[in-house]
Amino acid sequence: MNLTRLFLCVLLMAAASYLPRVVPIAVFRKKIRNPYVQSFLSYMPYAVLGAMTFPDILYSTSSMLSALAGLAVALLLSYFEKGLMPAALGATAAVFIVEQVSRLAAG
Repeated sequence: MNLTRLFLCVLLMAAASYLPRVVPIAVFRKKIRNPYVQSFLSYMPYAVLGAMTFPDILYSTSSMLSALAGLAVALLLSYFEKGLMPAALGATAAVFIVEQVSRLAAG
């Protein structure tokens, strides 16, 4: 990845997460009381980040099976309200185990 593309990606990610929070402040002087608009503004950065990273989750390992195992473990741990670190470590462990088992089965 060249430096220009890297800066462009960082700029676009910053704009995608910063603009939805700044525009309402600049446009609306009073406190926003609509719960729908409040929830939209609070979840927008997470939705953008998820949309940008989800495809890479499926293609970042050597097989789709290990990627799906890691995704399933991360979703399961997130569902049970574990923190970011346990979910990331659990997903990494699941990918490692599935990769090792498939390597043993193939060889």
